[in-house]
Parts: sequence; C-alpha cells; structure tokens
Amino acid sequence: MSFDVGEIIDYRQMCELENASLQRGMYYRLASSRSVVLMSVRSGAPYDDEIQDDGQVLIYEGHDVPRSASNPRPKLKDQQLKTSSGTLTENGHFYEAAEQFKKGQQPAEVVRVYEKIKSGIWSFAGTFELLDAWPQNDGQRRVYKFKLKLVDSFDPADSMKRKPSDLDDLAHNRIIPQWVKIAVWKRDKGKCVECGSKDNLHFDHIIPFSKGGSSVLVENIQLLCARHNFQKSDKLI
Repeated sequence: MSFDVGEIIDYRQMCELENASLQRGMYYRLASSRSVVLMSVRSGAPYDDEIQDDGQVLIYEGHDVPRSASNPRPKLKDQQLKTSSGTLTENGHFYEAAEQFKKGQQPAEVVRVYEKIKSGIWSFAGTFELLDAWPQNDGQRRVYKFKLKLVDSFDPADSMKRKPSDLDDLAHNRIIPQWVKIAVWKRDKGKCVECGSKDNLHFDHIIPFSKGGSSVLVENIQLLCARHNFQKSDKLI
C-alpha cells in the first residue's frame, strides 16, 4: 500500500501503511525505520503547528509530558527532551537528529507527514526532511519547534549526499494549505466532483501547479477520485 501526496485516507489506512497503531503525534523511526509526524492546523488543535512559505515548510511543535497524577496540566509544564529516567523522548530523538544534520554528522532525517482534515480523516502531506529544531518560550513555558521542508522526490542515496546548504536549492511542490483543504472538502461534500465517489480521493489542482496553478485559491482545488485524477493527468501529458 502507498499513497500519493494529497490523497485523503482514513485512520485505519494510515495505520496499515505505517504498520503501527498511531496514538501519538510524532514517531522517530518506527519499525520500518521511517519517522512519522501527525499534524493539524485546525482550530482547537492541541499543538501550534504552522505551514509557511506557501506550503513548502512545516513548523511542527513538540509534544507535552504525558498527563499523570503528578502532572495533571501538561500545558503548563515545559516540554522535555528526556524522560525522568534519562531516556530520550520523541522530542529528544527529533532534536538530536536535527542537531546532527546541522553539524554535518548525518543526512537530514526523512519524515512522512499526515495532516488531519477532520475526525478520522487525514491527508498524506508528503515526505519531508528535518532541517532544524530549537526551544522556544510560548509565553508560559518552553516548547520545542521542528522545521521540516517538503521533498519533491525522495531518493535515500541522494539524501546521503546532501549538506545543509544544499537544501534551499531543491525544487519543492506546494502543499495545499489546511484552510483551503477544509473549504474544498465542504464545497465538494467529501466526494469526487466527476462521479461522486467517496473512495481514494485526492486534492487536485484544476490548473496544475507545474503550469502556474495556485495552491492557495479554493477555486483551483477540487476533489477527484483516483480514477478521474489519473485520467486528467493522462490528458495533460
């Protein structure tokens, strides 16, 4: 099983692809040795994730210390890089990977990103590289921020050759902002505009991005099923 960027999937499909029960928002190197983050910029989302540079860059917020009897209000406690026993948290793993990349000690960590559209409905945002990480005060506590940049096409061998200074020159697709996705989902009623199918849906650029089509105009984005998305692509060749 594999997904295309922009494909709409449900929670079960996402877990099947990653071969894991995804109960948290960030995973450093699952059993498949692939790192995964689940993000959301919806109103009321638990973390302050951001989309920048017209969709090329994600600023992902690290995760809180778990709620417990001794920590009943996690949002008031500093986020941590290590547990009380000294092992790295998920924040710590991602932070160390970013630091090692910046020092030239390892290639950029490759991260698969899924974006929440609504309860139980997700969109595969694509493959990103982890470029940076830093602590930040949000006004009442310390949180950690992680900068990820979209990879146009990923080749592990190519990633091994990259240096931090090389990444700004890469060609990147534009991911569609969350507010556009939500507006399109509501307008198209969660189904293909061509046949009404609710399966294997994709967010599609009416005027392709490669031909100057915008990712930030609701009018240029539509829902298509896989069959009609493929038929359209075939006509554009």
